[in-house]
Amino acid sequence: MKTPTSLTDVKTLRARARLHLAEGAVTAGYGADREIVLKLLNDALATEIVCVLRYRRHHFMAKGIQSKSIADEFLVHSNEEQSHADQIADRIVQLGGEPDFAPNGLVNRSHAEYVEGSSLVDMITENVVAERIAIDSYRDIIQYIGDRDPTTRRMLEGILAVEEQHADELADLLEGLPEVARTKAPAAVLLRSE
Repeated sequence: MKTPTSLTDVKTLRARARLHLAEGAVTAGYGADREIVLKLLNDALATEIVCVLRYRRHHFMAKGIQSKSIADEFLVHSNEEQSHADQIADRIVQLGGEPDFAPNGLVNRSHAEYVEGSSLVDMITENVVAERIAIDSYRDIIQYIGDRDPTTRRMLEGILAVEEQHADELADLLEGLPEVARTKAPAAVLLRSE
């Protein structure tokens, strides 16, 4: 069987593997600018942590006749955002970086804001806004990375799929609340018109 001529020969692969052992998973074939990817991932980590905290607060603060099921959904989303944060932190370490969990700069590094919200509609609306920000941020990062770091790209594509699901679920919750119909919340209208 013939091997394609574009593949690196086994002797070369073995020799390269012995160089720069401390770099772990980052080999000579890593095509992205690692420092930029690490910064993007630390910003994504901050975004996920802010989302975890916002969802947790909303879980505990949800009040009203329909609050139990919505509070439960906030908790599920919080746990999923925590899983995203863990995946991102793990990838940062694999790339030879350090995940930045420092609380003093968290909100400044996050793409999403930490908005408390005073009603269920406010809480859901702020979470939809944050999910939509995350969706666009992840799409931008995925596009930037392209084929230069397929492992990070695939991880982010998986996270993006969950963020899209969150946004869709939250938009459905907004439509199901009577208060939205009375106030014609602009966020609900914008969500379905784009």
